[in-house]
Amino acid sequence: MSSRAGSRLVRGSVFMALSCAALTSPQLATEKLGAAQSAPAQPARPVFVDGQAQIVPAFEDEKLWIRQTLFVETEFDSDGDGRRDRMFVDVTRPRQTDTEGLKVPVLYESSPYFAGTSGNRQFLWDVKQELGDPPPPRTSQTPIAFKATRENVSTSLVATWVPRGFAVVHSEAPGTGLSQGCPTVGSDPEQLAPKAVIDWLNGRAKGFTTIDGSEAVVATSWSTGRVGMTGTSYNGTIPLAAAVTGVKGLEAIIPVAPNTSYYHYYRSNGLVRHPGGWLGEDIDFLYDFINSGDPARREYCNRTYRDGEFARGRDRAHGDYNDFWASRDLLTKVDNIKAAVFMAHAFNDWNVVPEHSVRIYEALKGRVPLRAYYHQGGHGGSPPLEMMNKWFTRYLYGVENGVEREPKAWIVREVNPETAAPPAPSEPPPAAAGGRGRGRGRGAIPPPVSYGDYPNPDASPVTLHVRPGGGRIGGLVIDRASQDATEKIVDNVDVGGPALASAEASEHRLLFATGELTAPVHLSGTSRVTVRLASSKPAANLSVWLVLLPWTDGPIGPANLITRGWADPQNHEALDDGGDFHARERGVPLVPGRFYTLTFDLQPDDQIVPAGKRIGLMIFSSDRDFTLWPKPGAELTIDLRRTSLRLPVVGGQAAFSRAIGR
Repeated sequence: MSSRAGSRLVRGSVFMALSCAALTSPQLATEKLGAAQSAPAQPARPVFVDGQAQIVPAFEDEKLWIRQTLFVETEFDSDGDGRRDRMFVDVTRPRQTDTEGLKVPVLYESSPYFAGTSGNRQFLWDVKQELGDPPPPRTSQTPIAFKATRENVSTSLVATWVPRGFAVVHSEAPGTGLSQGCPTVGSDPEQLAPKAVIDWLNGRAKGFTTIDGSEAVVATSWSTGRVGMTGTSYNGTIPLAAAVTGVKGLEAIIPVAPNTSYYHYYRSNGLVRHPGGWLGEDIDFLYDFINSGDPARREYCNRTYRDGEFARGRDRAHGDYNDFWASRDLLTKVDNIKAAVFMAHAFNDWNVVPEHSVRIYEALKGRVPLRAYYHQGGHGGSPPLEMMNKWFTRYLYGVENGVEREPKAWIVREVNPETAAPPAPSEPPPAAAGGRGRGRGRGAIPPPVSYGDYPNPDASPVTLHVRPGGGRIGGLVIDRASQDATEKIVDNVDVGGPALASAEASEHRLLFATGELTAPVHLSGTSRVTVRLASSKPAANLSVWLVLLPWTDGPIGPANLITRGWADPQNHEALDDGGDFHARERGVPLVPGRFYTLTFDLQPDDQIVPAGKRIGLMIFSSDRDFTLWPKPGAELTIDLRRTSLRLPVVGGQAAFSRAIGR
């Protein structure tokens, strides 16, 4: 039922009660109608139907909304001026919060993008670099023009939630727009800034009418203190950043495609790996991309962060995990989260890859109210409004709508590209955490299917082994080979992954495949690969794609790709059992010709592989869309007998065996 229909239903119930009275007693009906007409108007209050907040006519007129801006004082001084930084904040709320004493909960979105961004691609890092060598120098971007006056922060969320009885609050992240401080890209200020705003909504932090004044602004006269947060990409990262502070009053969050670790955004398993669509991006480029704050502070911020802390910690020569990256990993603080968490992500998001949400979801199981929404598209994609409404209504208004008893996982299933509707007109793309909304362009999205959890509780691992012939298409089978065999890859970054997967034969990859499936195979969870290899050089990229054969040309998605992953063989000692990579050990140069074994996870997925397809494991070296580009020629020798793939199959070994005709 639509929100407007719900409002009509409430009003219609009153009208129908009077009509029924008129049929039984005209005089009584007249008296009741007269009393109703002469009675004072009832105060406007939120309306809930089917567990969702409905549009209330008294809240709809945007000309009557209360709008205000202010500056909230934080507990940090990131710009080194000796004063606590203040964040620029705006508020939009129903007028009844002023005229009728109404108190409402808040939906809050924060972003470093609201004041504008840069992003000229000529300032990306040059990826033509030999592995282990110092990177070629990068020129910083042209500074973003500063907007010294702003009437508000943003209007996002307002039209959806204010008519439903919520206040909407926005804030600019530290060092962006009119907010003071420096862009520290993932470290403590990005967590403490939204915490301060939530504290202000609860009367625990100070708000002021001006950036340097002392005239106070309070929220406790209209705010219940219960806050929900949502947003996409960088804007979806900040709700989790606020939640890991454990701030009281943050009751529910819906992070969409959040970046939960800058290491996992710019690196993979010890390897320098770039976000899809932004080859050559690193954390300093993102700093320049969002550095829209007061120019008077930029010299200090550039020197302290971009050219200081970032330059010392990022390590583009090796890609190892270290203290710098650990300080920007929200998983290390997940135990502090108290809010109800509704994660949303796409399995074909190659900008902020799906492990970002899955790693947090797994860590929160059994600790807080938890739900997941996953779809098959690209970067972005919020859950349906009805699902978001029920989540926020339950935890911000306390309406017992049963959402906590509903299935934990909701997954949008694959769409047959031959029968899919044409793409819908695209909404303005949300800015990504360094990816700027790339990878959208989905067509009509079918409704999600519910499951008991993610991964699917009925999934269990099935291990497959490779057989010779990978230069063309070797075997991918259940039985392990009894004899040793090796095959070789010659690295050549000039050839992209799709070309390698569709090639009848290639010396630049090894491809192993199952037989043609006679029944669909449902994969749910994280695939894991073990590769034993020797390199002709002390350093090499290692890339692995799980593909559908025959390969279908076109956009990367469920029609041709299952999942993929990357790793640095120099980190083989830490890559011994898969799982989240956060080992502090430095990678060690490879001894040419010596074999090393490494085990690592591919990106999480939930995909139903249709009958008639083959599942293919493709192993190659440099991935031209994601890794650094060393000169062609390095050779990787793969020990086939000790190389394997573990798939998470719904129904386990029995289901997989049936699908391959065993």
